[in-house]
Amino acid sequence: MSIVVQKYGGSSVADALKLKKVAERVMQTVALGYRVVVVVSAMGDTTDDLLELAKQISANPDRRELDMLLSAGERISMALLSMAIRELGGDAISFTGSQSGIITNDRHIDARIIEVRPFRVQDELDRGKVVVVAGYQGVSYRKEITTLGRGGSDTTAVAMAAALGAEWCEICSDVDGIYTADPRIVPKAVRIGTLSYEETQELAESGARVLNADAVSFAKEKGIAIYARATAGPLPGRDPSMDGTVLRKFAPRSPGSVAGITSEKEVVMVQSRDTKKLLAVLDDFGVPGKQLHLISNRSEQDGLSIIVSKENLHQESKLRKALSAIGSPVSWNDSIGAVSIVGAGINASHHKILRGSSALEAIDVPVFAIATSSFRITWIIDRLRIEEATRLLHQVFIETEQAEPLINSK
Repeated sequence: MSIVVQKYGGSSVADALKLKKVAERVMQTVALGYRVVVVVSAMGDTTDDLLELAKQISANPDRRELDMLLSAGERISMALLSMAIRELGGDAISFTGSQSGIITNDRHIDARIIEVRPFRVQDELDRGKVVVVAGYQGVSYRKEITTLGRGGSDTTAVAMAAALGAEWCEICSDVDGIYTADPRIVPKAVRIGTLSYEETQELAESGARVLNADAVSFAKEKGIAIYARATAGPLPGRDPSMDGTVLRKFAPRSPGSVAGITSEKEVVMVQSRDTKKLLAVLDDFGVPGKQLHLISNRSEQDGLSIIVSKENLHQESKLRKALSAIGSPVSWNDSIGAVSIVGAGINASHHKILRGSSALEAIDVPVFAIATSSFRITWIIDRLRIEEATRLLHQVFIETEQAEPLINSK
């Protein structure tokens, strides 16, 4: 029998009733003849609540101890879901990340999976059991408990699917797929039937609460089919894109089309003329950069500007103290945000940069910086204008451009 991996996010397992609904869906999958591995996140806002509790104890909690604390959330979910499956007549067993064979590097809070050894998972599947795995966590080669960062349960699911040779990996949440923008910000956002791996990864890295960027990268490398779907929706049919979003190598859009708009408010811009010391301090505190701009022209603008995510600032007060001691002035701008457009080939010309910049200028939104990749254009602007800018760019690049072919075809 084929193996499938299903991942259920925190909102899908937020309480006992929702856990029972997930158990029913798992048993429906078993009834279709599949062997099932289920990866679960912590219930509801458990991870945020535990993090807030830690900060009530310490303004700068130790990263190792944070991992020990935060990994408890998924253990609760996995045990309760296993019980719920058993109540429905299924045979289930729960495993932590380490018991499942998730081996990571030696970083805490944002570890990376380096290997999966799913021997115990495979053994239990062969015995006819549903295996429930705690997402978001693993064990380092030094036998330390580690966590994979925000959205790490996605990575757990995809990595497990690859290691087991699963037929597909289903990422279930409270929404029925990935949208052209956050529907809470843009009422006219629509579900995207199919996305390429690269487009999805760029959406995730630029702030969209879709799939974890590392998970998408892993899926691309291993060729894993991913279906993003609603927990309350049906199981995948012959065309999964009809009621969810399918990730695959190529998306059915012409090159240069914008697939989606995303934004991020929880970022900070750090600037210093002493590039080497700034990067050294950020590395010491395990703070990766999202975007980096270096000017080296021996003028007053000479120096480094780097955008960092607040999610990685678990020791902010200590970090800022260390930055103030590097011997060169450091600017800390906590009033910015980022809005991005994503799509394959959108930077083949500068047209979309000019069009987006002109649209922002027309509503008096100053742009502090612009960053690009092969699949993304990002504008750094005032955080208070983010939602307004997101709606505007969605209108310019999604609503208008999608309507144009219909007009031209008449």
